Parts: sequence; structure tokens; C-alpha cells
Amino acid sequence: MSSPGTALVTGASSGIGLEFARQLAGRGHDLVLVARDRDRLTQVAADLRGDHDVAVEVLPADLVDRGQLGTVEQRLADPDRPVEMLVNNAGFGLKHRFLDNDIEVEQAMLDLLVTAVLRLSHAALGPMAERGHGGLINVSSVAAFLPRGTYSAAKAWVNSFGEWAATEYRPSGITVTTLCPGFTRTEFHSRMQVGRDSAPDFLWLDADFLVRTALADFDKGRTFSIPGTQYKVLAPLARAVPSSLLQRFQSMGRR
Repeated sequence: MSSPGTALVTGASSGIGLEFARQLAGRGHDLVLVARDRDRLTQVAADLRGDHDVAVEVLPADLVDRGQLGTVEQRLADPDRPVEMLVNNAGFGLKHRFLDNDIEVEQAMLDLLVTAVLRLSHAALGPMAERGHGGLINVSSVAAFLPRGTYSAAKAWVNSFGEWAATEYRPSGITVTTLCPGFTRTEFHSRMQVGRDSAPDFLWLDADFLVRTALADFDKGRTFSIPGTQYKVLAPLARAVPSSLLQRFQSMGRR
């Protein structure tokens, strides 16, 4: 059986990105793992090699830094080491409201959630289009459907970009799926200093279920993946509810 090719995953040292790395390795993908923490990435790589007998490359990078982001772009565009799948997963959220955040922190979040996705997608799509096959999974959020400040605005861009790219590049043999997670049991909220009580228990998903669903939707060529029945109901409902009502839920966590 031939290898499904190399997958590059950003934010691969923990949470959803780590689960993508595990499940893609389980499918036989060789991996390029991107995150800021070299030591943690190195341990993840060793575990994946041992568990799945796949090749794993570690590429430490802070994607907010344009120079380090450029290194990842170059890796994606390398014709001698083709990347068959890109998972744009790296991200973080901010606990406070817009005017309570330092503008440089807001800029860093925008750079990671939008600029990095834009540039890495561009770097990956060119070689994929030339080869006539490939795939992108961009991790967005159900927050994209809600008026929830700059995090939601950035994720709304990811949704719009992904929906367009899915149609634009499908004739070139490329699948683009936008994953919209709800509340997921990872380190994401603890890093924001937001507790698990920020949402009712029934809204929380496990990362393994989330990623398994996303990969199944990707295999089916779906433009959007919204795991969990509760979110399949809530996402379209959010589009129909007036923004003034939705904003009452601003105090809840973001993903």
C-alpha cells in the first residue's frame, strides 16, 4: 500500500493539532510538526515514530514572526519534499474585550489566525495545483458565526477564505475543508485563563472525536466540518438570531 504522503500540522505540540498529528500518523502519513516549543515537539515526534513507524520532521517556528513563518512557507513550497496535506491549526484566543487588550497582542492574534493561514495556504496550494492533488484543513471555530470580537472576526475570515478556496481549487484535485470546533477539551481555554465552567457540559467535545469527524468530512470532500450534533444545530441558528441577542453571551469562552 502506497504512503498517503506528508502532512504538515501547525500547533502540533498540544490540543487539536497534536490529535491531528496522531490520527494522521495512524493513517500512515509522514509528518512535519510545527510549533514554538522545540522540546515538546521533539518528544511528540519520538512518540509518533515509535507508535506508528512514520517519518516525523520537527520544524520549530513562531508563526507570528514573519521570518520564522517564511521558513515554514519554504518547507511547504519545496518541490523535492512535497507536502500532500496542510493542517492550519495554530491559534490562541484573548480573554478580555478589545479595548482591554494591548494592541500588539491583538495584532499577534490577527497575524496567527489570518496572516499565517493566508501565507501557508498560498505556499501549499501552488505545488498542490501543479501536482493535481492535495488538501488543506483550516481550523476555524463556531465563534466565526457569532459577533464575538476580533477572534470571531478572524475566524469568519478563515470560513470565507476556506469556502472560496474549496470551490476554486476543487477542479485542480485539491480538497479544502474548514473545521469549526465548538468548546473542546484541550489546553486552549486554560491558556486564556478561562475555566471549563465557561460553557455547559453538553457543549464540550473531546479532541479525538473532533479530529476523527474532521478527517471523515475531509475524505468526503466537504467544505465545512462542524462536529457534534449540538453545534450542527447551533451554527445555523446563530446566523438567524439578531446580533444584539447573541452579544449577551460575550462572557463565554471562545472555542
